[in-house]
Amino acid sequence: MANASIQINQDQFLDPRWRLCNLYKITDKSGKAIQFEPNDSQLQFLDDIHSMNIILKARQLGFTTLCCLIYLDACIFTPNTRAGVIAHKLDDAKVIFRDKVKFPYDNLDDGLKALVATRQDSADTLTFANNSSIRVSTSMRSGTLQYLHISEFGKICSQYPEKAREIITGTLNAVEAGQFAVIESTAEGQEGRFYEMVQVARRKQAEGHALSDLDYKFHFFPWWKDSQYRLTNGYFAIGHEDREYFDKLKAQGIGTSPEQQSWYIKKAELQGGDMRREYPSTPDEAFEQALEGAYFSHEMLAASKQKRIGAFPFVPNAVVNTFWDLGRNDLNTLWLHQFIDGYHRFIGYYENSGEFIGHYVSWLKDWGRERNAVFGEHYIPHDGDRQSLWLEGGTLAVMDGLGFYPNVVERPTLKSESIAAARSKLASCQFDETGCSVGLKRLRAYRKEWDDLRGVWKDKPRHDDASHGADGFQTFATSNYDPPKQAQRPARYSGRGSSGNSWMGE
Repeated sequence: MANASIQINQDQFLDPRWRLCNLYKITDKSGKAIQFEPNDSQLQFLDDIHSMNIILKARQLGFTTLCCLIYLDACIFTPNTRAGVIAHKLDDAKVIFRDKVKFPYDNLDDGLKALVATRQDSADTLTFANNSSIRVSTSMRSGTLQYLHISEFGKICSQYPEKAREIITGTLNAVEAGQFAVIESTAEGQEGRFYEMVQVARRKQAEGHALSDLDYKFHFFPWWKDSQYRLTNGYFAIGHEDREYFDKLKAQGIGTSPEQQSWYIKKAELQGGDMRREYPSTPDEAFEQALEGAYFSHEMLAASKQKRIGAFPFVPNAVVNTFWDLGRNDLNTLWLHQFIDGYHRFIGYYENSGEFIGHYVSWLKDWGRERNAVFGEHYIPHDGDRQSLWLEGGTLAVMDGLGFYPNVVERPTLKSESIAAARSKLASCQFDETGCSVGLKRLRAYRKEWDDLRGVWKDKPRHDDASHGADGFQTFATSNYDPPKQAQRPARYSGRGSSGNSWMGE
């Protein structure tokens, strides 16, 4: 598209922020070509920029667009510049290059394009006559970069951990100290390099450390700070749970207008359990919410909104039951449970690996002695009676020798039925946030396996640390545990008994 030459003076040319806001066109959400104008979040970032930056954000704030324009401008006006943009997937890389690099360059003033013509114009790279170039791909290792942008790094870490490692060891090492890098993403759970890098940057920020050229500066851009996230064409009654949520934000110093609250509620109707990950209000909230592809995202969000995750400690006058997932080289996990006021209350969670069953029985005895607790039933999954699981004598025989007499739970043949049972049970559960912090992390992170080849979620769970904690919870969901009519403290007893009642021998 040809443009008429624009009248500009030398001082304007020397100001990169003027160039950013006056020389470049982009396409808006309707596909219309418009002059680029930074939004609220982008302006805040430009005012608070550092050489190395890591951004946790709400969706659709345009940081990839902003960085592509900054890098394109640097290539045009600074000879011998190398800029790179890494995308989540190859299709994303093609779209970013087409819409956020090639389109702005093609729509530059004709006179300016004549001064800095392209020498290479391929599917993913623009190389200019001044020996500068900008490239968009899914990985970059060779060469040295002065500008680097990594888009949706949280998703890369979650779905392609090997690619994330390649980016860390290869691409980031291609950016010299003092150059410019931006890593941005929505959150994807409490694991992976993006989460770890954000936590390091947050700690440095909270402690007031002066940042070196190799330290990442933390930036957080929530939904409520951007003016585009409001609904102005009508209001409606706000329900009790949503009102409590906005009141909680207000108590943290986050005020929201009726227009913002209306937008949030209507958006959450579509996003469901993904809302707080895609449009977080606080950094902690972003990482506490479920991963993409998580099985229990809606149920865990409901538990949070209904205040069923919080201070629910051990109650002395009620028995404690345990629900297990067995493993030795993998994680062995167990949930501690009480039935209180009609709710299944989970008061503790423990996991370990590389230990025999005696370790976990000893841990439980110590836990019970510290609290003068009485144990009721213990439930292990169906593979607990396999004679070859851990020791020659078989798991149950070893447990008998320790005076530990669990019930064996036969899970459904189909994993989908076990997951459905867990989803159903979650509505009647409470979780002590302190005692079950790791277990809650496991439930939130329990997700489908990603198919790298097809780029879709498989219809089966991913086998990782989260799956063991979730399997322990599924032992509960598929067990024949029958809640007592009222909570009471029974006398100590031992022996297996025909009723299934059991106690760990002292």
